[in-house]
Amino acid sequence: MLKKWVPYLLLLPTFLIIGFFIYYPAVMTFKLSAYRVSPFGNRMIYIGLRNFHSLFSSQEYIQVLYTTLIFVSITVTVGLIVSLFIALLLNEKVPAIGVFRTLMFAPYAISPAVAGTLWAFLLSPAAGYISYIFLKFFGLQPQWLTTYPLALVSIMIATVWKNLGFNIIFFLAGIQSIPKSYYEAATIDGANAFKRFLKITVPLVSPVTFYLVIMNIIFTTFSVFGTIDIMTQGGPGSTTTTLIYKLYRDGFVNYRTGLASTESIILLIIMSAFTYVYFKFAQRAVHYQ
Repeated sequence: MLKKWVPYLLLLPTFLIIGFFIYYPAVMTFKLSAYRVSPFGNRMIYIGLRNFHSLFSSQEYIQVLYTTLIFVSITVTVGLIVSLFIALLLNEKVPAIGVFRTLMFAPYAISPAVAGTLWAFLLSPAAGYISYIFLKFFGLQPQWLTTYPLALVSIMIATVWKNLGFNIIFFLAGIQSIPKSYYEAATIDGANAFKRFLKITVPLVSPVTFYLVIMNIIFTTFSVFGTIDIMTQGGPGSTTTTLIYKLYRDGFVNYRTGLASTESIILLIIMSAFTYVYFKFAQRAVHYQ
């Protein structure tokens, strides 16, 4: 009898932690989305679906949705393309290639906030190296973090750089798993390097690409909060405010708890819907060896 309950007793601490830190906050989020909460949290007024109506009738929130869509689309696309080409270069047999591979993975080991700090320094008009190069060679001094669209582009660059290492290591593993006989046969048939890349490499790393698209979307949607907060704090205006950063500002700066809870539910619905559609249709383009 005791042996029957031992597995459940061993799992009990895990269930308690998950329940307290994940499921309970999730249930409270759904509950708070139907209420207007006072800034001090001492009064709750039931308002039903008014928070949802308030958000979707707000021009600011629609603009934030649009900004998030642009940001995620460009960042993920550019990041994956750049990562794939760097992985191809790192697959070449050159001296000290292991050192280069380690250095390329290093950015992923730092936090988004640290990445934001580094790029904020590099783009600083007073002391930044990138600003100095533009001034020295082009006679320009762009205000990277205080003008639109340069501020959004700057965050995109920082995000792509931060996630390069993660993408590269998976692409490199995918490329190295392709049998060399495929390339040899294609070379004998007269295929040049570009055709070999297009007809062999791209299709056979598609399972890796399929996985990385989802992971990059999750990262650029949720984890980019630290980078935005350090570099632009959502400005100028709200031109670099994404859904996750607006949620933070409404919940922890403006203390609009009910509205922030509603925003988190909308974000959950958007991500769930995209993931379902992506797995249903995009998987048809995946080629397995």
